[in-house]
Amino acid sequence: MRSASQAADLAASRSLLADLPLLAVAVVWGSSYLAVKQLTDAHTVLPMLVLRFTVVLPVFGVFAWRGLRTLGAAQWRGAALLGVILGGIFLLESYGVVHTSATNAGLIISLTMILTPLAESLLSRTAIPRAFLGAAALSLLGVGLLTEGAGLQAPSFGDLLVLGAALTRTVHVLAMSRSRALRGIDSLALTWVQLAAAAVVFAIAAPFGGPAPWRVAAGWSLGQWSLLLYLSLFCTLFAFFVQMRAVRATSPSRVSLLLGTEPLWAAVFGIALGGDRLGAPALLGGLLVLAGTEAGRRAVLPASGLVAEPA
Repeated sequence: MRSASQAADLAASRSLLADLPLLAVAVVWGSSYLAVKQLTDAHTVLPMLVLRFTVVLPVFGVFAWRGLRTLGAAQWRGAALLGVILGGIFLLESYGVVHTSATNAGLIISLTMILTPLAESLLSRTAIPRAFLGAAALSLLGVGLLTEGAGLQAPSFGDLLVLGAALTRTVHVLAMSRSRALRGIDSLALTWVQLAAAAVVFAIAAPFGGPAPWRVAAGWSLGQWSLLLYLSLFCTLFAFFVQMRAVRATSPSRVSLLLGTEPLWAAVFGIALGGDRLGAPALLGGLLVLAGTEAGRRAVLPASGLVAEPA
């Protein structure tokens, strides 16, 4: 028989393995800021989003087809609603980044780490562990130090859009975890319907927000198409498939905290590929983000909601 310490070590190891895909999502989302900046501007946000979502749907649909055939009407409606919410996140976030600084956007979007456990606590009437709140606060402090180098600007319309994206992210995560109609639904099918519904949102809005997507695509170089495929395959398809599976297996609060390392990875890619330079406060901030995330990961067990059981 295993000792209590051996069982605890095994559980911790399994928990870490389960969390690694979510950390990978944070990494690719962090890299997406630089990719989007190189690919689009204020006039081509909507065409880029249309292409980003639709380019993978036909191929992905082949793999999701078996699951799609099993969906009932309520499941189609529930998944499509999640897709509309997902489309709202991307619209708010993309236009918000265009109209504010990356510094403000990175800090504001990280508020999802706090908004999600607060909303989950209200809905479930469950107390938030102090250790989790402390870990989230530590991560937010780290994000503040990490983004300080570029200097925070006064609140703007873009800041409000990004704040709306953070609120909508919270709604999306909680809706995925609490929807009864979507329990037991095939993961591939759920992801495909969400991406398709978001693509429809962008396609409807596209005529009012810039040139036609095919005109933008026709003018892209091979390098730009490579960036689009990266955004489509890794930052969209892989990221939301992993997030959706994780939030149905663990708590939304834990998912949001792990994804809260996104600003750290954005800074890493900015330094490595974008030519950014960070001083000592920003480097300290990066360490605090990692420390806060690890502390929060340990404070909330994989499938126990908000409160971890005492040892």
